[in-house]
Amino acid sequence: MKTKKASIITKLIVLAFGVYLSITLIGLHGQIESAETRRESLENQITQLAGENEIFYREIENSTDPVTMERIARNRYHLVMPGERVFYGLAD
Repeated sequence: MKTKKASIITKLIVLAFGVYLSITLIGLHGQIESAETRRESLENQITQLAGENEIFYREIENSTDPVTMERIARNRYHLVMPGERVFYGLAD
């Protein structure tokens, strides 16, 4: 009778350990998927920022070009040339 009790207890311990491992693996799988999604998002952000950096590098290289300077002044700082008229509130 002792061996049957020990056998049942052993089986219950192994079963409990198996359930614990299953729950742990399911939780880890969810964490891995979340981390992969976050990694993909960060990679997309890196690609976008690299493109913006490339634009800035070109602007720096052409910083002495009068046409580039005028474009930056008009678009980024909303400056106008002397004598130009500015109209506000018009749709494009």
